[in-house]
Amino acid sequence: MDEMPVPTAGMTVSVRMRQDVVIVDPERFVASARAAYREASPEITEERAAEDIHDVYEAVWALLDRFGRLAADAPVSTGLPGQRILDRSDGLSPAGERQHIVLNDPQPLQDYGCFMPEEYDPFAIPPGV
Repeated sequence: MDEMPVPTAGMTVSVRMRQDVVIVDPERFVASARAAYREASPEITEERAAEDIHDVYEAVWALLDRFGRLAADAPVSTGLPGQRILDRSDGLSPAGERQHIVLNDPQPLQDYGCFMPEEYDPFAIPPGV
């Protein structure tokens, strides 16, 4: 039986995360992102939210900023492969999540400063780790 690692000073802990959703209703998706944006910043008007949240990236960032995830109330099980949930109020069908803990990545993101090397993939698991 392998021994479980214990925390040590200087140990780097990285969590690689993936959240997949399928947009089943674009209008509900954008509306829920705008609502999340306004919840996070109550001073934002509906008109301003419509100006600021008009593409997929902005909608995704609004949801992540507000809830820390794309589908905040996603069920643990998303159903059978290819099966979509069509009646969620956010217009999304949760399509799976994965998390992977990596210990002792040779260089934490902070150590790259403002510019990561172009060929660097921050989500790849380093060899030998």
